[in-house]
Amino acid sequence: MGYGADEIYTRWAQKSLALWKEFFGFKRPGLFYETGVLWLGAEGDARVRGTAATLARCGVTFEELDGGELAKRYPQIGLDGIATGLLEPQSGVLMARRAVAAVVEAAVVNGAEYRVSEIVTPERAQGSGGLTSITTRGGERIEAEQFVFACGAWLGKLFPEVLGERIFVSRQEVFFFGVPAGDMRFSPSALPTFLFQGDESYGMPDLESRGFKIALDRHGVRVDPDTQSRVVSGDVAEDVRRYVARRFPGLRDAPIVETRVCQYENTSSGDFLIDRHPEMDNVWFVGGGSGHGFKHGPAVGEYVVGRILDGAEGEPRFSFSSKDTVQRRAVY
Repeated sequence: MGYGADEIYTRWAQKSLALWKEFFGFKRPGLFYETGVLWLGAEGDARVRGTAATLARCGVTFEELDGGELAKRYPQIGLDGIATGLLEPQSGVLMARRAVAAVVEAAVVNGAEYRVSEIVTPERAQGSGGLTSITTRGGERIEAEQFVFACGAWLGKLFPEVLGERIFVSRQEVFFFGVPAGDMRFSPSALPTFLFQGDESYGMPDLESRGFKIALDRHGVRVDPDTQSRVVSGDVAEDVRRYVARRFPGLRDAPIVETRVCQYENTSSGDFLIDRHPEMDNVWFVGGGSGHGFKHGPAVGEYVVGRILDGAEGEPRFSFSSKDTVQRRAVY
């Protein structure tokens, strides 16, 4: 649910999960799976200790597990070097693609206009302190009082002079391994979503028979989101195979049945960027959400609305001024 030992993100995750569930209701099944989330670390791992303290302060239900209890409950996990764990039983997996489609559908029903377009690089009018309009690649001109740009990995490309060196887009490869027929050890009932803190890896059980998902959360090489290859590399595939064989021996010879090449768009610290353009007072940036942005969507939306419509005070960590051109990762 949360994001490690960080209280701001944990509280936002709590709020967002409640809002996601309220939005999903009973009319949109298959959008959230309460698999539980298991944090795993070495003896004395500072991030695991910090996470436990944060979860306790925020009132999140969790259970602390020692090495013996982990081995008893999860014999399918290779626990070499792992001595402690935290289990959040009420957390789980949001199905991102479906959730986004559901949000769009609900927005349109409630009167929003939804368009699929590419805009050219925004430019302010001569002598103006703000943006008056944007133009799409097809020539459509769109006017507004306020503009919010939540463009993910493309945010830096859209505002190259301001954000080109402050948004770090990296290549991230994701793998799905086929689970042996009849092997229920990797099903949601037996294996929660998991994060190995020291390994910087995460994964999910076999949801909807799609396969066991695994990814390394280390920042990959910087890429251009428009031109990077969406085919996984052989070297990373071999690294992941070796890793799976060590941490999940029962999948040592399992086939890779699906892959994805995604991208992170981190800021220098890993914190969100949610702030005004430094030179155009009606232009807002919403980005830097790599690895932890989507699930916080409802809380981010409330925050942005509060800042724009109500003049709410901003969180200094999300400010443009706090973003550097050199990465010093602080949020994991």
